Amino acid sequence: MIEIKTQAEIERMRKASQVVAGVLLRLRSRVKPGVSTAELDRFAEKSVREMGAVPAFLGYRGYPATLCVSINEEIVHGIPSSGRVIREGDLVSLDMGAVCEGFYGDAAVTMAAGEVSGAARKLMEVTGRALELALSEVKAGARLGDVSHAVEKCALEHGMSVVREFTGHGIGRRLHEEPSIPNFGKPGSGPVLKAGMTLAIEPMLCLGRADVVIRNDGWTAVSADGSLAAHCEHTVAVTENGCDILSAAPRLKNDNLV
Repeated sequence: MIEIKTQAEIERMRKASQVVAGVLLRLRSRVKPGVSTAELDRFAEKSVREMGAVPAFLGYRGYPATLCVSINEEIVHGIPSSGRVIREGDLVSLDMGAVCEGFYGDAAVTMAAGEVSGAARKLMEVTGRALELALSEVKAGARLGDVSHAVEKCALEHGMSVVREFTGHGIGRRLHEEPSIPNFGKPGSGPVLKAGMTLAIEPMLCLGRADVVIRNDGWTAVSADGSLAAHCEHTVAVTENGCDILSAAPRLKNDNLV
């Protein structure tokens, strides 16, 4: 069953989503060669708690960290480690959630560490564009398949593949709620979107094939052919005329939210 949230509940989700967005924005300047992924995770946890929220991923189904840090061929769920150091030219995806007043927010970004290849930069741009196009389909009366199809169409037009094993999802009182939101589908299919639905939409694209392998840690999902991957995500609320992006990046001033 897909839950409909009240405006008051959506505002609580916005608080959680803004914590996530603010932390991810602050992390941008810290993703650079020589920094370990464990350092990023420590910064993320400290920041979330200082902002009055609780990390959503830490302990979720046994996940051991606040942040997922996925590098290059890693698609999602990369576990931070002091032994994993970012290198020049790496493509780094950061995925994070927070809980505030009993409601969840979730978002992800992919960024470059130093100078990356032209192909890597294009992958980042297309993944971001796929998310924009998916969000443009979100409004009351649309079908979920319209959202999914927008991602797939964008990826295929640029010769990229869509990861099928992982999907976006409903979000609210729980990190994962109904519905599942694939990044592929037929327009005009699936559930009808209604105002008050809250969704986490997250394209995951690969430069090569989209087949996935899970590493021995039980979490890290990588492209089977070793091709580069990228991941972007926003938490949104469906409105009558479009969508309200709850995890839109806040403005920063002197590294503080304003």
